[in-house]
Amino acid sequence: MRRTDYVKKNKRRGRYRFIGLLAITAGTALFTVLVCLRVYAQIAGPPSLSVPEASVFMDRNDRQIGDRFSGERRYWVDIDEMSPSLIDAFVAVEDKKFYKHNGFDYKRIGGALLKDVKARRKVEGASTITQQYARNLYLSNEKSWVRKANEALYAYRMELFYDKERILEGYLNTVYFGHGMYGVEAASRYFFAKSANDLTLEEAATIAAIPKGPSIYSPAANLEKSTERRKIVLRLMEEQGFVSSDQRERAAAQTLALKNEDWPSSKDIAPYFLNEVWQEAEQILTDKGRYPAEGGWTIKTTLDMMHQKTAEEVIADRMPKSDLQIGFVAMKPESGEVTAMVGGRDYASSPFNRVTQAKRQPGSAMKPILYAAALEDGFNPLTYISTEQTIFTYDDGRSSYEPSNVNGKFGDHPISLAQAIAVSDNIYAVKTLEEIGYRKYNTMAEKLGIHVKFPESPAVALGTSSVTLFEMTEAYNRIASGGKKIEPVMILSILDSRGNLVYEHPAQTKKRAMTEQNASVLTHLMTGMFDPVFNDYLTSTGISMRAKQSRPYAAKSGTTISDQYLIGYTPSLTAGIWTGFDVGKQLEHSSDKAASKQIWIDFMEKAHEGIISEPFLPPKGVKGVTVDIETGGLAVEGCTKQRLVYMKEKDLPKQLCTDKTLRESIMKGTKKEKEFELFPFSFFE
Repeated sequence: MRRTDYVKKNKRRGRYRFIGLLAITAGTALFTVLVCLRVYAQIAGPPSLSVPEASVFMDRNDRQIGDRFSGERRYWVDIDEMSPSLIDAFVAVEDKKFYKHNGFDYKRIGGALLKDVKARRKVEGASTITQQYARNLYLSNEKSWVRKANEALYAYRMELFYDKERILEGYLNTVYFGHGMYGVEAASRYFFAKSANDLTLEEAATIAAIPKGPSIYSPAANLEKSTERRKIVLRLMEEQGFVSSDQRERAAAQTLALKNEDWPSSKDIAPYFLNEVWQEAEQILTDKGRYPAEGGWTIKTTLDMMHQKTAEEVIADRMPKSDLQIGFVAMKPESGEVTAMVGGRDYASSPFNRVTQAKRQPGSAMKPILYAAALEDGFNPLTYISTEQTIFTYDDGRSSYEPSNVNGKFGDHPISLAQAIAVSDNIYAVKTLEEIGYRKYNTMAEKLGIHVKFPESPAVALGTSSVTLFEMTEAYNRIASGGKKIEPVMILSILDSRGNLVYEHPAQTKKRAMTEQNASVLTHLMTGMFDPVFNDYLTSTGISMRAKQSRPYAAKSGTTISDQYLIGYTPSLTAGIWTGFDVGKQLEHSSDKAASKQIWIDFMEKAHEGIISEPFLPPKGVKGVTVDIETGGLAVEGCTKQRLVYMKEKDLPKQLCTDKTLRESIMKGTKKEKEFELFPFSFFE
């Protein structure tokens, strides 16, 4: 062998040895990297797949009325609750090798890498569904090598710890579709007003076409480009065997019925109510050790859409063109379920809830609470008290108080409790408070759900203590329930994102605020405000509503210089209203003063439309008797002011109205208070 040949042979050997050594080194390095990567992945564990989800509010009939979300509107659904066509469409257009690869499509990566190197920048991606899911969860859409490396690392960990169905489900629930919608369920509801499980082939292909460019391929943004992109998705589905040629052609030719303009959250449905519901839900979930911000809650509420819509329409129609504000709430006596709530004229301009947050003087609307205490203390509808002009002293004689009535007139004869509540006489109310005392008045208010400590001043009989409309309506609702301590309810149940029951409202208590008999007597007393038979030096306060009245109502109004209250009920529904100005303004114009009564009667009439008129049936121990309201005697011919009055059996009158001793005994049984210097006071009805 010549020396030159020998040298060449040694050079070749050296070259092969170097290449072999290099290959071994590279292989060892790669093996080491893979081992380190696996060790790191095992130590780091599975990456969290949790994402915030929108919480959904449902009405009492399981119809969605709103949602609440933090940043991303998303409704998580399991993969088996998605249309198969939707799943196939996404696999076809986004990652046809999804079920075969381990998170990376190396052929696509190689092609994209070549283009990126030639351009000397990141110009094309080759992300699999797993990589896209990783980006959706943990990263931004920045086009950089660092982001791509992090994306690959997360994708590797996801493929290592989660199966393909879990990854695909997560991806389909996190991908962005524009218009603030994240995930296929939100997109399905937004574009087609249906669940992702009910999508047709053409609808599924349309949704699968959007993530490529939500602002370009959204059918709501550009129907023409969306249609062209849909055809591409359908073609890919055909090529990969997901659909036949006939199915593709039919789906491509279909005209879409978009429903995005009907999206419920684009309209304000009971915003004041839903805000109160969410605050209560947060407290319930926190008390149960759950984290409200994780979202995904399905909150079933007590809202009755018919009641809510009726209230909003009547308010819009009847509120005067002024700065007058309103609070309105309706609830059911037996269950306490709140069926409607309006906290102001416009939530967008003022989210302050005048039902639950505003504390105002209820005026004479507080009198039924006073008379509830009086009935428990032995009063009855035929308890007579003199109502002449009177000055009351208090604070050990250091202070005096002289109430007057709305028209400045006083009675020159005693009147019964039945008449006093109908015409809202103020002298009668203050004397009643003097008779029963502040402690019993306070106790009854607390039992009925009004949490206020009345100061020891005679004026509190006329509703000078500030309370919320919600408290007042709750109190009337308890009377309507027959005296039970019914709590207001706005949430019936809460489910978590997986459909597990987290909370269900417990059954109402059987405890009582007052006896069933006294609650019934008080209810019938409050029907008197609509009856002209009680007209005297004062008129019955509900006469202006009588022409519209189609059924029995028990109610009481209240007026101060800046507030109008009216709360009342039928056996099946209680409604309360407040109207007034938020700050520093008194009620002066007749249209402002008339609004509360007009809205209340219109709402009650429409809410009960088509429902048979329900009477207030007396319980055992209470009977109706027709009496002469001037004497309290049993009515016979010759007594002109006759009225059916419900009383406890032990209190039923035994004398006829023609018995002359009746009037004498009434006059004898009442005492005339000592007269002092007069101080005009006409703030209260």
